[in-house]
Amino acid sequence: MAKKKTAPPAPQKTPETAPTPTPEPVAAPRPPVDTTGEPAPAPGPQTAAAANDDAVAVVERLTMIYEGLMQKSTAKQAIFRNTSAAFELLKQVSMDLSLELSRRITPQDANVVVEYRSVNEMEFHIRFSGDLLVFVMHSNIVTFPDDYGPMSTPYVEADFRRRFFGHIMAYNFMADSIKYQRLNDPGYLVGRLLINIDNHFYIEGVQQLELPDHDMADNYVTPDALKLFVESAMIAAVNNDLIAPPLKEIQKISVKQKIENQQVSRASKVGFSFYSQQNQVE
Repeated sequence: MAKKKTAPPAPQKTPETAPTPTPEPVAAPRPPVDTTGEPAPAPGPQTAAAANDDAVAVVERLTMIYEGLMQKSTAKQAIFRNTSAAFELLKQVSMDLSLELSRRITPQDANVVVEYRSVNEMEFHIRFSGDLLVFVMHSNIVTFPDDYGPMSTPYVEADFRRRFFGHIMAYNFMADSIKYQRLNDPGYLVGRLLINIDNHFYIEGVQQLELPDHDMADNYVTPDALKLFVESAMIAAVNNDLIAPPLKEIQKISVKQKIENQQVSRASKVGFSFYSQQNQVE
């Protein structure tokens, strides 16, 4: 019997693999665009130089502030301490002077009162008879124009720190102005005491004061110098009497004046002639 022929097995197809996609080229990043649509310039040497100049300017400003603090501010702090110490010494001198005058006057006339009173760390009063001297220390340090007082002297010009001063003012009021709260009554500046970084002083004020010359080189703050300042201020106040106003000025009084306890015949002091005014007249 003849054998049947079998067909050879069909070849198996291998599965086709998908082709690998070729990567698309990546576009280069574009430079940033400003609001006008124009591309911003790439950083270059000029921009770096400008940034460096700004940094240098900042350092220079900080240096100027530092030097200012180290020089002026440090000097002003020292001057304030000197002025505070001088004011405390002035308080003690005024207290001793008030006690000395009171011991002399009381046996002769007990109605004449000389009294020292401390108000606070920056103010004190001396009351004697109908006068009141008010001494006030200012909290700030000041300077003056080049043509003022001692500013043009060789002593001040030798050190810029000597151009700054603490100052103490002496005002003369009528004692009753404070007692009766007559708020519109005037007070008069009798003198001003300037203190510098070397603890030297300069006095300016009315002619009755014992005023030194413009050169501060030898004017040291001492108890004797401050006592002379207080004594001169008291002499200036005692020697200037009250002048009554003309009759026409006191013919009418307002209800407000009456309620506020203001006297119509409000006297005022005359005769205070300041040293600077005298110089201008001459």
